[in-house]
Amino acid sequence: MNAAIVESFAKAPRYGSFVDPVAEAGEVLVEVEAAGLHPIVKALANGTHYGSTGKLPFVPGVDGVGRLEDGTRVYFGASRPPFGTFAERAVTHAALSVRLPDGLDALTAAGIANPGMSSWVALQMRAQFRAGETVVVLGATGAAGQLAVQIAKRLGARRVVAAGRNPEALASLKELGADAVISLEQSREALVAAFRGEIAEHGVDVVLDYLWGEPAESCLAAIAQKGLSRATPRIRFVQIGQSAGATITLAGATLRSSGLEILGSGFGSASMEQIFAALAEFFKQAAKTPFAMKVQTAALRDVEALWTAPARGARLVFQP
Repeated sequence: MNAAIVESFAKAPRYGSFVDPVAEAGEVLVEVEAAGLHPIVKALANGTHYGSTGKLPFVPGVDGVGRLEDGTRVYFGASRPPFGTFAERAVTHAALSVRLPDGLDALTAAGIANPGMSSWVALQMRAQFRAGETVVVLGATGAAGQLAVQIAKRLGARRVVAAGRNPEALASLKELGADAVISLEQSREALVAAFRGEIAEHGVDVVLDYLWGEPAESCLAAIAQKGLSRATPRIRFVQIGQSAGATITLAGATLRSSGLEILGSGFGSASMEQIFAALAEFFKQAAKTPFAMKVQTAALRDVEALWTAPARGARLVFQP
């Protein structure tokens, strides 16, 4: 079959011929129609993600949309290396697929599933979000962040604050439901003051962090309290991505002086059964009232040339 093939962690995948997968016990074969290029796909392909097996060669891709042998349209997650979703065919466990609702096309589903899942699962399962709470999105100008703003609002957030670098994208986020925006393109002191002012005036219940690194440090510094008589409201800080840095420096006093709870959201922090149950509900919402998100499509044969192309707030989806 034709597929994208990772032969080196230092190079982009090449388009070529790869052995066809054969479904084993408990698995189903899927004819792939579309697969999204997500940050996790790139991290696995360069060997830096914690889920990397370190073994070469393999087909990249963690999820996709396709048809089962009986013609059923499904969103699915690849389950067994070396097979991924950037190929004409893939295998998956039956439990790692969910039927797509009518009205949701393959390209849209492949584009929104992974980024949408990141905030849907983070809010619903990790933060135990409740309608009426306030949400800050760190990294709101990326594809996942834009969806996070919309999802938080749709789940009933009282106030959503979008923080990001791209000034044009920040301005447009108010049209997607953001009540306020904070530019990350300012000094550390000014950024901490902006976050602290938001917390003091409106309160913050949940932070969805797609960045880590310096932006996370600034937000956490703003959460830290001064003095011994201040109230310490509960703030759930959910770590989702690390596009701004893999590590941070965190003062112990930040934890002791606040109601801060730091959580992670990703594969491993929630079960696959929980994730796919959440996805089923997310797809129903997307079919009923579409989310605004840019999806760019390309032929899989162009994967090597487009692998490092700038995302520009859109999600790239390949078709075999």
